[in-house]
Amino acid sequence: MQNKIIVAGIGPGGEDYITPAALKKIRAAKFLVGGRRALNEFSSMNQITCPITRDLDAPINFIREKIQLDEVVVMVSGDPGYYSMLDLLRKKFPPTLIEVIPSVSAMQLAFAKISLPWHDATLLSFHGRQPSREDLKFSAGKILGLLTDAEFNSATISKILLDCGWNENSSVTICARLSYPDEKIFTTTLAEAAQAEPVKHCILIVR
Repeated sequence: MQNKIIVAGIGPGGEDYITPAALKKIRAAKFLVGGRRALNEFSSMNQITCPITRDLDAPINFIREKIQLDEVVVMVSGDPGYYSMLDLLRKKFPPTLIEVIPSVSAMQLAFAKISLPWHDATLLSFHGRQPSREDLKFSAGKILGLLTDAEFNSATISKILLDCGWNENSSVTICARLSYPDEKIFTTTLAEAAQAEPVKHCILIVR
């Protein structure tokens, strides 16, 4: 049997949201890949590690080498199936070599925090990309769940949505630092959010 690449979701950040299945694989791993924060939190002295940085060739080459010796565990934030390194791994390795351990994404947690079902929501990402105006434009009853980054933050995205036909009094819930002790969740209007101090790397729920 070939060794597997285990893609383990570690949740939105707080340790309460990592699943026992993911933690078991991470602790047993001989070879461990992940962001520096994740490696600092979960790796041990007897593990051989490789950080995920902007140089994505480095972890891919590490995985390609170490998979010949044993399985490799790749830690990704949130859920692996939602805007993670899983896309890249599927392009570089046969999908049959990849095993995924799902987890809670920040988007899931944001909707849960305000007790709002998300099965009818339109989920989009501004993190390193920009959705089409067609996907963003207003329609009655529409709910948006949006990932943000530093450039496309609570203020800039609110302005974009106003330009896409959303009413200035539309509700926007800003969810920052989800699952951490300094978690902050508050609701305002698009007009107010567009003029307020921007919140970066958060989740926006607009309705």
